[in-house]
Amino acid sequence: MGKGAKAMKETEIKGATEDFQQSLQDTENEKYFLRLYVTGITPKSTRAIQNLKKICEENLKGRYELEVIDIYQQPTLAKDEQIIATPTLIKKLPNPLRRLIGDMSDKERILVGLELKRK
Repeated sequence: MGKGAKAMKETEIKGATEDFQQSLQDTENEKYFLRLYVTGITPKSTRAIQNLKKICEENLKGRYELEVIDIYQQPTLAKDEQIIATPTLIKKLPNPLRRLIGDMSDKERILVGLELKRK
């Protein structure tokens, strides 16, 4: 490989590295919009809210909005979102939309579901 080809290859690698670092920075600045559907003030609902708030504060501090919806008080919203089990977390933004069901105690599963950690 000649000097010109080698310099060109290094430039391509540097450009790809910069693109990758920029995409990581963009992800770190993204705002998350989350909706957690619960059924009243049951132990499972309360646990899901506490677990999710803790995960969000540890991993998304200042970059998330969490809306908790009690399907007993707002059944239309649950119907519109086709909620069939609770607690259900819906990640509205950033795309893609994700749904997670359970008491949010499996931190690794939640982080993967929110795309904050790879499988």
